[in-house]
Amino acid sequence: MNECHYDKRMDFFYNRSNAATADEWSGTSLVIVLCFGTFFCLFIFLSNSLVIAAVVKNKKFHFPFYYLLANLAAADFFAGIAYVFLMFNTGPVSKTLTVNRWFLRQGLLDTSLTASLANLLVIAVERHLSVVRMRVHSNLTKKRVTFFILLIWAIAIFMGAVPTLGWNCLCDISTCSSLAPIYSRSYLIFWTVSNLGVFFIMVVVYIRIYMYVQRKTNVLSPHTSGSISRRRTPMKLMKTVMAVLGAFVVCWTPGLVVLLLDGLNCTHCEVQNVKRWFLLLALLNSVMNPIIYSFKDDEMSSTMRRMICCSFEDRNQERRSSRIPSTVFNRSTDSSSQYFENGIGQGIITSKENA
Repeated sequence: MNECHYDKRMDFFYNRSNAATADEWSGTSLVIVLCFGTFFCLFIFLSNSLVIAAVVKNKKFHFPFYYLLANLAAADFFAGIAYVFLMFNTGPVSKTLTVNRWFLRQGLLDTSLTASLANLLVIAVERHLSVVRMRVHSNLTKKRVTFFILLIWAIAIFMGAVPTLGWNCLCDISTCSSLAPIYSRSYLIFWTVSNLGVFFIMVVVYIRIYMYVQRKTNVLSPHTSGSISRRRTPMKLMKTVMAVLGAFVVCWTPGLVVLLLDGLNCTHCEVQNVKRWFLLLALLNSVMNPIIYSFKDDEMSSTMRRMICCSFEDRNQERRSSRIPSTVFNRSTDSSSQYFENGIGQGIITSKENA
């Protein structure tokens, strides 16, 4: 019977996995990663909060597509939280973590990835429904959209908790991976293959939808009444989705391939040397999405600009009001000043009447 090691700290598993690079994170590379990570996380929080606020504020965005887009922004915001937690629990600190804390660290990352991936899949379904009916937006009700959003997060939380629930190597150390010292290699293979498979399926689906929309638009545009901008709206939305999906695949695929190689026990692949940089690349995805929204969607861009300008105007008004000297007046002073103003007003009226 195999012995379980739930009470061990992570240094026990890192030493067995020969993950010597954990000590190297105390050097210049750790400082660079933390600096870039901090900047990216701050941008993630601010930009994705702005996207969510824009969808809530602008009534033109009260449609299923934009609700799901806001949920994708929420997934990116959650990814920022996961990266902040990772930054405070990485480097030399990694070896001092308990098993449960390390599971929490990795579970947050897995949950954010699954939430983004599941959200893109639901957006693909929504786009397919709208394209088949040749509409800008599908006729999904708010209840169904809410159900899909809750389902996305339920699946994401479950997938993030799977290793904690038992699919790990705590009771069979010989099956532990190198990059994730308490993850079973079989789980890494399952997780990466399933994600890469969903990547491939979504790319094929979106390419087919894009080609279908383009073909229908070219055929029907000479015979369809309405403004040109209205006919181009479905294509603009599809370009936005394709850009988001493309950025997601580019940023996450290298890291997933590295995890797959580790799961396959590739001892000559030197996966330890590239893991931190691929992690930053994955973090970059949550930074790119709000930029894509603002550049690809004119209405989203204008809404975000108005919100930013309004916030700056409010701050300027507060600063101007704070510059006015504030003195405490008693009642006599207030009444005298009011009498003075009323007297001036009456004097002006009297002079006009006499004239």
